[in-house]
Amino acid sequence: MADAFVARRLQLRLTQAELALLAGVGRSTVQALEGGKDSIQLDGAIAIANALGCDLTLRTRAGTPVPPLDPR
Repeated sequence: MADAFVARRLQLRLTQAELALLAGVGRSTVQALEGGKDSIQLDGAIAIANALGCDLTLRTRAGTPVPPLDPR
């Protein structure tokens, strides 16, 4: 996952500091996520993904996406 975040940031030609500013998180949060740190908070990862124009999705081990619950 960390590699995907780095690749997308580089694709957008953003520095870690610029991404942190766009995401509303500290640069240390971007560094932790890109470094593969285990204790990154989910809200930080979501904010960074949003700033990168990406979504986080849950997949089964077989690779099938898990759809969100129907809001009905």
